[in-house]
Amino acid sequence: MKSTYTIAPVAALVMGIALSQQPKMTPEQQEFRQRTLAALSPEERTHLQENGKVNRQEWIAAHPARESTGLIPLPDLGKGMYKGEQGGLYPGGVNTPPPAHLKAGLAIARTIQPLDTDGHPSPNGKIVMISVGMSNTTMKYRAFMKLAAEQHDLNPQVVLVDGAQGSQVGWITSKPDSPFWEVVAQRIKTAGVTAAQVQAAWMLQANPGPRAGFPAEMKELQGNVIDTLHNMHDKFPNLKVTYLSSRTYAGYATSPLNPEPYAYENGFAVKWVIKDQLDGKPEMNYAAARGPVKAPWVEWGPYLWADGVKPSKSGLSYSREDYTEQDGTHPTASGQAKVAARLLEFMKTDATSKGWFLGK
Repeated sequence: MKSTYTIAPVAALVMGIALSQQPKMTPEQQEFRQRTLAALSPEERTHLQENGKVNRQEWIAAHPARESTGLIPLPDLGKGMYKGEQGGLYPGGVNTPPPAHLKAGLAIARTIQPLDTDGHPSPNGKIVMISVGMSNTTMKYRAFMKLAAEQHDLNPQVVLVDGAQGSQVGWITSKPDSPFWEVVAQRIKTAGVTAAQVQAAWMLQANPGPRAGFPAEMKELQGNVIDTLHNMHDKFPNLKVTYLSSRTYAGYATSPLNPEPYAYENGFAVKWVIKDQLDGKPEMNYAAARGPVKAPWVEWGPYLWADGVKPSKSGLSYSREDYTEQDGTHPTASGQAKVAARLLEFMKTDATSKGWFLGK
């Protein structure tokens, strides 16, 4: 797809590849890169440039790969603590949404129905579900799309569109004028559907080269995710639900792109975003009766982090073979398959998705 090549130079910068080592750009690529960087704040642009100055071999020597870290997945941590923060996916150390939030989500999910290209209910319409995020997200969502295409029990009116793109991190998707959204629109059009038919989304997001420590780094990501949800609400007028996931294990990383413990801590950013909605904060409001709607209803999608080769209570684990030799961060086919299977199982069984995702 054209957009894959367009964003490659930005991906190189995000991954900490010096400008002198990046491939020669076409005029179109240069323009895309310039517009993407122009949308960032001066601090974000400086951070990206600093990523390109890291001595990769020195970083690897100082951060040897680990098969496990000793950290406990949030669902397994429960009421236990991590750096002053309680475990569990939801407040109180539990892994299920509060009854009132789930009740609201179920009511919203029941309104998801086939829409025509103008967003009006139609028996011949479509239900579009998009992905939003960076390279890991697009790789995993495309594996999910392939797996979903092999199923025989899904709603044939559901259309899956991969909006996620390599290098398009939280800083970028949080900006409403980022070229990222132009590529999303292009992909939706290519799929034969419209923005008015988008009603559900899956988001997995992160930022590159984290170094601020906990909780500051994840508080910034929390804000980026909230801003991204605002953009999604504004660009997709019928978007009703969004499922959020955090990163997979990163103990095999051979670059500072997003290593441990940041990949683990990513889960807290997701948890805090959802908590803001549970607490009724205006910037996460999804109910018109409470004031201006700013975001879709959100809940946890599949939790994807496990402590390397040490299986979580749900049976999830990651070996070195699940990650590429290039950076130990991006998933190989086996790593993609693990996430795709979890996402498919979630969509088939979650109370707010199974009603419209599965066939009648």
